[in-house]
Amino acid sequence: SGINAEYREFQTFQHYFKQINLRTMLRRISSPAVSIGRAAVSTSAVPRTKYGGKTTVTLIPGDGVGPELAESVTTIFKEMAVPVEFEKIELNREQMKDEGSFDYAIKSLKRNGVGLKGVINRSADFRHHNLEFRGGLDVYANVVRCMSFEGIQTHHTGIDLIAIRENTEGEYSSLEHESVSGVVESLKIITQEKSMRIAKFAFDYAREHNRKKVTCIHKANIMKLSDGLFKACCKEVSEDYPMIEYEEQIVDNTCQQLVINPQQFDVMVMPNLYGNLVSNLAAGLVGGAGVVPSKSYGENIAVFEPGARHTWMEMKGMYVANPAAMVLSSAFMLKHLQLHEAGDLLIKAVNNVLNKRSCLTIDLGGNASTHDMTKAILSEVEHLA
Repeated sequence: SGINAEYREFQTFQHYFKQINLRTMLRRISSPAVSIGRAAVSTSAVPRTKYGGKTTVTLIPGDGVGPELAESVTTIFKEMAVPVEFEKIELNREQMKDEGSFDYAIKSLKRNGVGLKGVINRSADFRHHNLEFRGGLDVYANVVRCMSFEGIQTHHTGIDLIAIRENTEGEYSSLEHESVSGVVESLKIITQEKSMRIAKFAFDYAREHNRKKVTCIHKANIMKLSDGLFKACCKEVSEDYPMIEYEEQIVDNTCQQLVINPQQFDVMVMPNLYGNLVSNLAAGLVGGAGVVPSKSYGENIAVFEPGARHTWMEMKGMYVANPAAMVLSSAFMLKHLQLHEAGDLLIKAVNNVLNKRSCLTIDLGGNASTHDMTKAILSEVEHLA
């Protein structure tokens, strides 16, 4: 029968992977930094590199409008007299061809333990350098906060959700090849170790930030083994957090629910690709890429960058990009560095500028330049201080 044929095919498939020792292969691909039972990374770790009362932070402006957004941050930090010294590394699509430049950036981030980063475009040889950064640094947990602003007119109000994305495997494992002409195979890697790690991170994050619910986003109805493993890991971890509500949702339903009723979500945890889709969709619900910050954590490192990763190459050099996402990311970086007063002040200043609607860039329906909005944020900082 057809069922028996499918079962025999599965047995053949299973035998083949036993022969090539799948577990060994996955261990080599994954090279996890921490064991399953180890405590999740603290999101408020103290940085390691500090000289003369200032903390050194790696700054990588990236491609497109990235340098303009980085300029906004450095201008604000200088005016606020924030005790941060930027180690600026000019690294973009073209310079990434130089392996020495990439290696130096990785060493700088590892040495300093904290980075502020723009987006780097994929190069002509199809290498995706943002993925290489995440893999090289093992910054496995990407945290994107999407929240409504009173001054930004959107279909929904009252949104405040956290999308936590496993950052190092899944469909983004970069393991694909053309087996024969016209046939491409792409491996989706899901491991128990990394699934347990990101699940524990999500629940720890929810507990530390007084969140009430964690939703596991998956497609286990189709990808029964890979997403089934991810879902099972989240379920297992949830049992250690009885104070936090746990639910599961299929990713296509999640996209629909985000459009219909996004207020139902609190903390969401998901594999890599779904995290990319969900965080960009959620960003669109609250005003777009210009207002959504993010942060990525590894065992000994934290990297802060805009939550919706777009370079906006066509507007490069025109100083019309919205700096809010980059500035908010830098504010969360200050809080990570234990500079809570400065971080909270900067967050409130950005919120005031957006909510007053007196100085908005073109993405939010205004005509202010990047410089104008930077000045408006500084004016709010001075007023609030």
